[in-house]
Amino acid sequence: MLSERNRQLIRALSEGRACSGNELAERLGISRAGVWKAVRQLQALGMEIHAVPGVGYRLEHPIELLEAEAIQGGLTGEAAARLRDLHIHAVVESTNTSLRDAARTGAASGSLCLAEMQTSGRGRLGRRWQSPFAGNVYMSLLWHFSSPALLEGLSLAIGALLVRVLRAAGAEGAALKWPNDIQWNERKLGGVLIELSGEINGQCAVIVGIGLNCFIPSRSMAEIDQPAAALHQIRAIRGFSRNRLVADLLNALLPALADYETEGLAAYLEEWQSYHAYHGRAVRLERGGDVIEGTIAGVTASGMLLLDGQDGVRREFSSGDIRLRAAVP
Repeated sequence: MLSERNRQLIRALSEGRACSGNELAERLGISRAGVWKAVRQLQALGMEIHAVPGVGYRLEHPIELLEAEAIQGGLTGEAAARLRDLHIHAVVESTNTSLRDAARTGAASGSLCLAEMQTSGRGRLGRRWQSPFAGNVYMSLLWHFSSPALLEGLSLAIGALLVRVLRAAGAEGAALKWPNDIQWNERKLGGVLIELSGEINGQCAVIVGIGLNCFIPSRSMAEIDQPAAALHQIRAIRGFSRNRLVADLLNALLPALADYETEGLAAYLEEWQSYHAYHGRAVRLERGGDVIEGTIAGVTASGMLLLDGQDGVRREFSSGDIRLRAAVP
């Protein structure tokens, strides 16, 4: 739990200037020793707060905390009507795990979990998802479907919606990499992780997990095992609001999830293929110790990858444990 005092400290330091210990103590109504203790608590979460001798404390970059009121204020009428419980956590193991537990106790479709930080964020194939405090968007959305068979291609549809929102915000280079990566200039910007939480009252509970890089400290960037990007690097959308971004995502996702049982991937397939950065390109598919080379020919109506092999045979691949890589020149 992030204390109100620490929230006040973050807001003060996010004004874009250094604040002396005396000023912060007066604003927060605590002693200078209390200010030092609060700063240390935030630094323990990974926040880059610098103490400048003779000047005071300053943040490496301004931080906007997630606020339920700000998010709800940016929702359309339809999205607001479909949003149920909205929980914003300071620190969780992962938003997917938190929402999965809620689903087991009867959480409704439209329940949302957000976090400022994840201690065990996960990506595809169980890979660790770097989750620095208040730097990115970590969100999970719960929806109930009548059957798992209706979920074919859902991660692709969600990916298309994310790119649509990002491009509308100014990220013109945003694109997709099958099956569920969001890229910018062929560097990973985010991803989608769909998980089933069993059947409850005859329905299939589905958790749509989304991670988007907004600002990644250099030390976290160095720990990512592939080329990565963050929204703060995109000139056209610098200075964006995380709360506004979450609201825009919900405005797209909530109506789409409500209609997905009837529309399916077909409603997004053409859009998805137009965003796919690897369409028509020579690639390598890595599965275990096997490597399959060919040219991307699109995806099927159910979201399987179509690959024209070097032997002239077109094959279909489900995501499974396959990794897609650009062909080595």
